[in-house]
Amino acid sequence: MVHKLPHRTALALLAPLSLLAAPAFAQTNVKEDSVVIQPDKVTDDAPVVAADFDMPSWTEEQATTLLSVIEGINAEGLFARDYNPDGLAAAILSKDQLQLDKVATDSFLLLATHLRDGRTPNAARKQWFMTDNDAEVEPLLPLLTSALSSDSIAESLARLNPVHPDFAGLKAALATAKSPAEANAIRVNMERWRWMPRDLGQRYVVSNVPEYMTRVVHGGTVIATHKAVVGKASTPTPQLNPMATGVIVNPTWTLPRSIINEGIGATIARNPASARAQGYTWTGSGKNLSVVQQPGANNALGVMKMEMLNEHAIYLHDTPSKGAFNAAARAFSHGCIRTEKALHFSGLMAVMFAGRSPEEFGEAIASGKTTRFGFDEPFPVYVAYWTAVPDGKGGVKKFADLYGRDAPVVASFAKPGRPTATIIAPVAPPVVPTVETATRVTTEATSGIY
Repeated sequence: MVHKLPHRTALALLAPLSLLAAPAFAQTNVKEDSVVIQPDKVTDDAPVVAADFDMPSWTEEQATTLLSVIEGINAEGLFARDYNPDGLAAAILSKDQLQLDKVATDSFLLLATHLRDGRTPNAARKQWFMTDNDAEVEPLLPLLTSALSSDSIAESLARLNPVHPDFAGLKAALATAKSPAEANAIRVNMERWRWMPRDLGQRYVVSNVPEYMTRVVHGGTVIATHKAVVGKASTPTPQLNPMATGVIVNPTWTLPRSIINEGIGATIARNPASARAQGYTWTGSGKNLSVVQQPGANNALGVMKMEMLNEHAIYLHDTPSKGAFNAAARAFSHGCIRTEKALHFSGLMAVMFAGRSPEEFGEAIASGKTTRFGFDEPFPVYVAYWTAVPDGKGGVKKFADLYGRDAPVVASFAKPGRPTATIIAPVAPPVVPTVETATRVTTEATSGIY
């Protein structure tokens, strides 16, 4: 992750919040909103076919530069064999311009696809739902045209790499990997960086699930770090990047049907007084029973919920089960991310990103009423899955692969990678227009004889 630096302004603003330390409730069987497990994406995006794009012309020097980049691409976590180095070398020697143009263009576009979007096919990216606009920001055909016109083949390809310093750290560690297994572990995580937006932005929250950690980043600096509890193996936390639009303090909790069926529905039917004592209110009955838990000490979301709309029902929230944060391995939740020191987390959100004063935030907490602090500018929350990160010493720190997501990526290394995102189609020959002729009328036709 980004190296953590002190952010004195934020800490000073939040100093009064230390007086509002949340109590450590004894409840240990918290059940928050369950993740909505979506089917994996098993097919790759269809390539963009550029039918009106003329095949670019390559010089031998430009093609030789491309060949040199390909021959060294293993250092980027990719595999030179994928980009037809032998065919490109043969085309350079052939002196056949049409062959050179085609082979070099094909190799460039496939390599650029893998550098920009990752080599791994979608079928091997388990529970990956990140949205990435790199294709719109850096379309490949203009990149190719610019690279050729400015003789900047190597530089144009290099600028497709993720800009985050952790990617550079993994690349440096790959160069000193001591075994094929270690090298593959690093490649897997370099790949995951390429599946994300090249630039994460200046303001974001990132949770690394295998590390059980959540960080708040502002201006490229980590200003807060929180332990996290993530989904257990049966309800794994997916990889996604929804926009955070606000933070809710003293939230209500609308129970999903699965949890109603697990027990609270029966409690409501048999002992409604007990259910009310736990803060539950409800309407309907049987299959139409709708249950909401009101704010309070027993609320499964604790004092805070980050508002981040997504089809998986994933969000960051507090928990009354504080003891879970003391465990080294913290995969206990139904998929959502429980956040340690949630009072300080939500206070930071309200003060830094919603423009509220610490006093306003403290009053909202103390009121016990549900209050929403909308952010001035929404920002992304990256729920990521890195099993290896730079250790700051030239190597990597490894984390357990909680959900077995590394193995499919490693297995994909032995197979063809993701196809080219853009294909230059051959220009169709011009269509010869038909000549209109007068209709020939026969005597039989006009006389009605068949």
